Amino acid sequence: MPSETLWEIAKAEVEKRGINGSEGDGAEIAEKSVFFIGSKNGGKTTIILRCLDRDEPPKPTLALEYTYGRRAKGHNTPKDIAHFWELGGGTSLLDLISIPITSDTLRTFSLVLVLDLSKPNDLWPTMENLLQATKSHVDKVIMKLGKTNAKAVSEMRQKIWNNMQKDHPDRELIDPFPVPLVIIGSKYDVFQDFESEKRKVICKTLRFVAHYYGASLMFTSKSEALLLKIRGVINQLAFGIDKSKSICVDQNKPLFITAGLDSFGQIGSPPVPENDIGKLHAHSPMELWKKVYEKLFPPKSINMLKDIKDPARDPQYAESEVDEMRIQKDQELEQYKRSSSKSWKQIELDS
Repeated sequence: MPSETLWEIAKAEVEKRGINGSEGDGAEIAEKSVFFIGSKNGGKTTIILRCLDRDEPPKPTLALEYTYGRRAKGHNTPKDIAHFWELGGGTSLLDLISIPITSDTLRTFSLVLVLDLSKPNDLWPTMENLLQATKSHVDKVIMKLGKTNAKAVSEMRQKIWNNMQKDHPDRELIDPFPVPLVIIGSKYDVFQDFESEKRKVICKTLRFVAHYYGASLMFTSKSEALLLKIRGVINQLAFGIDKSKSICVDQNKPLFITAGLDSFGQIGSPPVPENDIGKLHAHSPMELWKKVYEKLFPPKSINMLKDIKDPARDPQYAESEVDEMRIQKDQELEQYKRSSSKSWKQIELDS
């Protein structure tokens, strides 16, 4: 009899969970998913390892990586499961966003956007591209889920709005992200040495974006105290731990603002002279903030999608037989291109 495939084993395990949906004293096992996206080399892996208490050096994430953590609610109770997904390559692998976000995971899904504060010129395009791509896919999944389970979609939307108090002055002005969102500014140790005006623009801009999307915002570095605060936030997403109510909006300190606790009144207008605002033609507040931000931190002209190194040429994955075959195929491809080009030129001459 042939041995079972990995897929068959996994399928059997899922079916087993469905039958034995509880352990111990009958309490159900909760499962949540947390998806980390953000700047390349921005510290996503470091944050995940710290949350899981794993003392190991972080390795570069080339594509999409998965790990999980378990946590017991109490003595003699089953351990809840948290699925951690991490997208590597910055904005170069947007197509992979669809893999962890499905109709089955969406109702217990959270997003963590990690932005490298030490590279302010890359910050806005990284944030914009990743959030737009993720929101686009989430909206499609919600639409699909709504056709079969409208109640679940309604509950999801209500849960998102629960972060904002009913009497909050900005309730009609924001557009909450469709799943819980946390924005983390990493490498604060480098950022804190920036000029005061630059720090002001970055802080106010990120506060605006986070508040507009109904997201939490916090800065971190390699500091153990800051990493512990971040760990608490991630544990809240992954295991439902009580949410922190602390807040810090001082641009001279690491920001820490839980969703719903900020306001446009506290954030203020975009940091630009009043006589210049009229010259910035924008169709929305978000576009206005983008123009102000990119005036001080213009995005680099290089194509960010080409930022990732080709994994096939990475020496840590070298395999002599495979690499030799790859070289041979590359040569065959180049030869085919040259012969095809000659053929087309001959056709053009004949015609």
